[in-house]
Amino acid sequence: MKVRIGVSSGPETIAGEELGRLVRDLEDRGFDSLWMPEILTAPGADPLTGLAYVAGQVDHLKLGTTLVLPGRNPVRLAQQLATLDRLSGGRLLVTFVLGLNRPRELAALGVDAGERGARADELLPLLRRLWTGEPVDHEGPHWSLPGVTVSPRPLQDPLEAWFGGTAPSAWRRTGRLADGWLPSFCTPAEAATGRVGVEEAAAEAGRTISPEHYGVTIGYLDSGAPADLLHRLGSPRKPLDPAAVPVGLPALRARIEAFLEVGFSKFVVRPILPPESWPAELDRLADTLLDLQT
Repeated sequence: MKVRIGVSSGPETIAGEELGRLVRDLEDRGFDSLWMPEILTAPGADPLTGLAYVAGQVDHLKLGTTLVLPGRNPVRLAQQLATLDRLSGGRLLVTFVLGLNRPRELAALGVDAGERGARADELLPLLRRLWTGEPVDHEGPHWSLPGVTVSPRPLQDPLEAWFGGTAPSAWRRTGRLADGWLPSFCTPAEAATGRVGVEEAAAEAGRTISPEHYGVTIGYLDSGAPADLLHRLGSPRKPLDPAAVPVGLPALRARIEAFLEVGFSKFVVRPILPPESWPAELDRLADTLLDLQT
């Protein structure tokens, strides 16, 4: 397996100069990718805007986002992602999620909680058709397109689309529709169970998921997490399990090694609390983790 390690800047807003320095430092140290997540109702930069800003500042670093899929216009999204892939020279990584199941977030999305899955099921195949550059006629429950063509096409052919999420419905959606699976805040045992679910769903749909296309986002802390932080990171009904959050960089490395043992090879590490100094944090992460990359 090709082991790759990226870093998430987290949802916090980073000033332009600081963001530019961050991506250059990531590339200079040998990290695989920068990731910018999307949470509409939390402070933070829009990931597509942020990634477009840094696309021309590095030559090899990949640019990733965990993007909320429901609530988006398919034609606009297809064009935005295709343009960003072109701007970055074919270095865009996209993982779609359904969004946090919180009242404010759902209100901001404009999509009822129970409708998100159905919209994603219609939207992702539609995006793939639009990325071909051919006219798309589509009549579905949520969108109607009369011969719409999107230009430019993505530079990557195909542009891969992964899914996140840890619920069984996320496993099934990944197996049926996506190119890979990138859950977050889960244990290796949970991820191993989910991978079986993904592979079963893919087989039922007559598809296969590459064994290289299993990864995980790992949030970590330097010290133990207070209960209120775990509650905010989880859902209203289910606070985050402390077992899913390694504390300290030795524990982060051990967690990655445990995921490697169950067949996961792509990692996005995220300091849950913003570091005092990103350059210093990247030095620590590089010293601890980068020898794992193959």
